[in-house]
Amino acid sequence: MLSRRSVRVKVMQLLYMLNRDESLELSELQKAYQGGIWRAFELYIYHLYVTLRVAQYAETDAANRAAKLVPTEEDKSFQPILSSNPCTKSLSNHVDFLNMVKKYQFAEQLDEDHIRSLYNAFADTEEYRAYLSLGAPTDADHSKILIELYRFLSGHDLFLDMTEDAFNNWADDESLGMGAMKKTLKSTPVSGAFYKEHEPSDETVKEFGAELLTRTALEDAALLAEIQPMLKNWDAERVAILDMIMLKMALCELLHFPTIPTKVTLNEFVEISKTYSTDKSKEFINGILDRLMKKLLEEGRIVKEGRGLIDQ
Repeated sequence: MLSRRSVRVKVMQLLYMLNRDESLELSELQKAYQGGIWRAFELYIYHLYVTLRVAQYAETDAANRAAKLVPTEEDKSFQPILSSNPCTKSLSNHVDFLNMVKKYQFAEQLDEDHIRSLYNAFADTEEYRAYLSLGAPTDADHSKILIELYRFLSGHDLFLDMTEDAFNNWADDESLGMGAMKKTLKSTPVSGAFYKEHEPSDETVKEFGAELLTRTALEDAALLAEIQPMLKNWDAERVAILDMIMLKMALCELLHFPTIPTKVTLNEFVEISKTYSTDKSKEFINGILDRLMKKLLEEGRIVKEGRGLIDQ
C-alpha cells in the first residue's frame, strides 16, 4: 500500500520540520515517522468502517419505513440489501477488522446523525435506486454498489469533513487510502486477513524510510558540502528549503541505497518537486542531480547491486 514515493514525501516533511526547529531530536523525528507511516493504513481502516456503517444504515431505513402509519408501496417492498448482502456482511462479521476499529476507537468518533445524512444522500442516487431494483443481485452487483457508495462518499463534503476531523492534513495519504479501499471493496466478500496486504511493509518502512531519514539528518553537513560545488552561481542559502532537502535526500539515496536504480532516484525527486515545491524546482533539481550523479560515477562512489541499476 505504501509506496516508496509516499515514504520519501513523509521523510521530506520531517526533515523540513527539523530545518524549521533545530531543537528537535532525531529520536523525535523517528517516532513521528513511525506514526506518520501508519496513518495511511489507519485512514484506510477508517474509510472502510465509515462505508460499512453507511451501508448498515439500510437496516434502520427499513425499520423506519416499516414503522410508518401509512407506508407507501415503495416502503412496503424495501429490502435492506445494502446491509444484508454477503459482501457487506463479510465486513460487518469480520472479527479482526472490527477489533482494529475498536483499537483505533473509530466507533466512538462517529456521529449517528452524520451516518444518517450520508446514507440519505446516497439513497437519492440513481446508482442506489438501480441496485434496489435488481431482481437477483450477484456478489459482483453487491461489490459494485459498495464501490459506488465509497466513490459517492469520497466526493461528499460531510465525509471529507469527518475525515479531516479524524486525520488532520490527510491529503498526502488520500490516494493511498482510496487505492486500498477500491481494491478491498472490489474483492468482497472478504475473508482472512484481507487488510494485511495494505499494512506498511518492514522493507519499505524500516530498511528504506527510517534509514533515509536517519542518514540524511545525520549527514546533513557532508551532503551539503557535496551539493554546494554543483550550484554554480547559486547561493546555497537562497535555494528553496524543500529543494535543498530533496537534493540531500536524493544524494543520500545515490550513495547509500545500492538496490535503488539511479534513474529511479532522479525521477522520483523530480516528480515530488512538481507537487511540493516551486514552479522551477523540476528543472533545478533535475540539473543539479544530473551533475552530481555524473561526478559521483566518475569518482566510483556510486555502487549498485545488480545489473542495470546505474543509468549513465
